[in-house]
Amino acid sequence: MKKRTMALLLAGAMTTTVFTGCSKQSTTDTTAAPKTEAGTEAKTEGEAKTEAPTEAKKAVALNVMTTFAGEDGNAPNYQKAVKDWEASTGNTVNDSSAVSDETVKARVASDFQMGSEPDVLFWFNGADANSFIEAGKVMSIDDIRKEYPEYASNMNDDLIAASLVDGKKYAVPVNGFWEAMFVNTTVLDAAGVAVPGPDYTWEQFLADCEKIKAAGYSPIAAALGNIPHYWWEYAIFNHNTPANHCDIPESVDDAQGQSWVAGINDVKDLYEKEYFPKNTLSATDDDTFLAFTEDKAAFLIDGSWKVGGIAGACQSDPNDPATMDTEKLDKFTVTYVPGMGDRKATDLIGGLSMGYYITKKAWDDPDKREAAVNFVEYMTSNEIVPIFAQHTASALKEAPAVDQSQFNSLQVKAMDMMSGVTSLTPAVQDIFQGECRTSTFDGMPQIVTGKVTAEDAVKEGLEIYHAN
Repeated sequence: MKKRTMALLLAGAMTTTVFTGCSKQSTTDTTAAPKTEAGTEAKTEGEAKTEAPTEAKKAVALNVMTTFAGEDGNAPNYQKAVKDWEASTGNTVNDSSAVSDETVKARVASDFQMGSEPDVLFWFNGADANSFIEAGKVMSIDDIRKEYPEYASNMNDDLIAASLVDGKKYAVPVNGFWEAMFVNTTVLDAAGVAVPGPDYTWEQFLADCEKIKAAGYSPIAAALGNIPHYWWEYAIFNHNTPANHCDIPESVDDAQGQSWVAGINDVKDLYEKEYFPKNTLSATDDDTFLAFTEDKAAFLIDGSWKVGGIAGACQSDPNDPATMDTEKLDKFTVTYVPGMGDRKATDLIGGLSMGYYITKKAWDDPDKREAAVNFVEYMTSNEIVPIFAQHTASALKEAPAVDQSQFNSLQVKAMDMMSGVTSLTPAVQDIFQGECRTSTFDGMPQIVTGKVTAEDAVKEGLEIYHAN
């Protein structure tokens, strides 16, 4: 497995390299006058000579499939962007978007196999894309740039994920994700603990957990018997670096394997110190999240999507932001996960795991090629991406300023937190998938109670991984 490291670019919070355009115009630039080499507007011969009328472009109907559907918070943003693009181009979109689940993943794979794939696909850039990339059914960004040099030129190429198949880049990203530590400041205040900052260490975290426990609260909201994922990931990350975290150990005995064992044993240590809820082995993730929002637990490691979940828990009607209890929401914040060794607290798990693909089927259609390119350029433009990214990550070179008045207090705190992030590293559990995780994910209760050693659990998982 190739090493992959990712840097951070937050929409509205960080600005990196300045964008310099290529000499050719993008397909989305329809208003600029032609230029001479000296940069002046080109003149027609004799000034009075008029150009022959050009034939109007044929309207195109693009078949598009995305995961912006159902309760996805960006579904309304996507629908509006599609309508705006249709109105500005005269083209139409036949949309078949659906919420991502195993059934939809199977459907997408089957569509490619049967030759009924869409023209444009917003999809995962990891293993779920392997089959149609291996079959040569999507266009790489480099190949598209041979005809459209400015395609995705507003993106930082270093932040566009490469395919696991051939190392090429295919999907132009929109918004990403991060995993960080949410904090209930009501509990911290009661325990006399300060909100952790960017230099927060594991030793400081343990000391704070002891104070919180002594004050009668659960330091950590987590259901180890249901969702041990986040603590599994960060505990291992604390014994690695952003450069090697996504390297799968060859065996439990090598240095990387031992780092996994050490990390899982740190989770066992937290359990033995009684820093998790008393029912952590039998509770559901919903149970422990409720304890966090009801001022019974201090810390919660979760993803950027949990910003909306916490906001919803502060509304009398979860579906109506107008019912928000702003005072309650103000008592929550989000910060960095305690660091150890070579991993700084500001090194977070996250990335840009999805993006827009243009299929070879659309590329080979003379009527659809330019429309497909134009659609992706519009959906990944500097103006549209921040609407989708909000408090998450993006790959934009230049992120426009964000009007913070449009966001709730927790979203603004998330933006502030992300402005201090030093790196985003993909989750190794997204590579170490399926049955190979069973011994450590489903087996976490047996590990923390001492019925199975972390070393044996890791060994079993690695043997399954390498056998497959």
